[in-house]
Amino acid sequence: MPTFFDEMYDADRHVREHYRKFEAWQNGQAQERIKAKRAEADLIFRQVGITFAVYGDNAGTERLIPFDIIPHIIPAEEWSRMQQGLVQRVRALNMFAHDIYHDQNIVKAGIVPAEQIFRNSQYRPEMQGVSVASDIYAHIAGIDIVRTEGGEFYALEDNLRVPSGVSYVLENRKMMMRLFPELFESHRIAPVAHYPNMLLENLRSVAPQGVEDPTVVVMTPGMYNSAFFEHAFLAQQMGVELVEGQDLFVDNNAVYMRTTHGPKRVDVIYRRVDDDFLDPLAFRPDSTLGVPGLLSVYRAGRVSLANAIGTGVADDKSIYPFVPDMIRFYLSEDPLLQNVPTYQCRKKSDLEYVLANISSLVVKEVHGAGGYGMLVGPASSSGEIENFRQRVLANPGGYIAQPTLALSTCPTYVESGIAPRHIDLRPFVLSGEKISILPGGLTRVALKEGSLVVNSSQGGGTKDTWVLEEDDAKPYR
Repeated sequence: MPTFFDEMYDADRHVREHYRKFEAWQNGQAQERIKAKRAEADLIFRQVGITFAVYGDNAGTERLIPFDIIPHIIPAEEWSRMQQGLVQRVRALNMFAHDIYHDQNIVKAGIVPAEQIFRNSQYRPEMQGVSVASDIYAHIAGIDIVRTEGGEFYALEDNLRVPSGVSYVLENRKMMMRLFPELFESHRIAPVAHYPNMLLENLRSVAPQGVEDPTVVVMTPGMYNSAFFEHAFLAQQMGVELVEGQDLFVDNNAVYMRTTHGPKRVDVIYRRVDDDFLDPLAFRPDSTLGVPGLLSVYRAGRVSLANAIGTGVADDKSIYPFVPDMIRFYLSEDPLLQNVPTYQCRKKSDLEYVLANISSLVVKEVHGAGGYGMLVGPASSSGEIENFRQRVLANPGGYIAQPTLALSTCPTYVESGIAPRHIDLRPFVLSGEKISILPGGLTRVALKEGSLVVNSSQGGGTKDTWVLEEDDAKPYR
């Protein structure tokens, strides 16, 4: 029977110090009040339209992301250590992205094999030699963090293309403050409401050279995208326009937005559209989501895109095993956040090990996302395992494997009452003139007993994440 690190209780079932005030409050709550507050949260989230598409869900195309009212609490000292590791990791990833599209020193040094980059489906040869503002590729990064049975934090995944979920961080906090204001009087919790201002400042700081008062827009694939709520929410919170590809056009080597007052020059596009669909003249000719000619303006340095085209090669799961080497190569530092041990099925010895132990491993497609394209060996049937074995054999380079991690648990309200459920954490790291991190991030929780799949697209829920400030004795203001 595996052991799991419990965020709230130690091995002797004593409440951890940073949870003591919360547990004392929780023990004083009538169950009727908690039940009513949980129902109120569901009602408000439904009214506001905070939904997410769950693919394959027969109940419909969209549903609420379940919200749990027991927070994930992180003490200041732990957060400080994690934050340092996140800054280090994102700095190295940005340097890697710049390097592979310019001098390729890490390839020449023999650290990352050339085929891992240039045969990667996310590599964009159109970006070779192109300079981007401040040499930043991943302006917004979501780094998935897990804690294992020993209490150590690991970086599980780097999301550098169009990482989603930050709107739920902000809405979860607003909901907790509305439902239980007394908790914010008894705890000093680092605020998160300033994130839209942080994001806007970050985006404005990477405008094309010479632009004094940049116009920023959020570009969405449209209302049928699973994360459309977030696109609209962030545009509204930043006070900028939400646009689709058809709202933009290229003229005289610049990007313009159609408005009721005529064309308006656009300088920075926070795009939530994948590379393939951004410009039908450069990538997929059948795309109706993009802007014809956008790449040419971008290559000329007359518009900034966040995140940069081609960033996906740096967050591909086949590149993930090399991130500690990147940190040592570019920064001459040892990694502060460790990787999860990873087997690369493209290697003969790793493939043999994975095939021999597949029932005890987590096997992932290198281009997979959202919990799709993966096998959790211990939770799979013999038929599912054999089917996945054949898929790996047919394309070994398309898969990696990792030990089945004993993800930490956090008490969670479920139908039977309060029970431990597995969680992870996605902090959001902004890179511009400086690197800044939203305190905490999105805590995702696997609501099914024993499940290790926390993704919202797979039916997981979320929690408010509290980073306690140094002096938690004083009330929150």
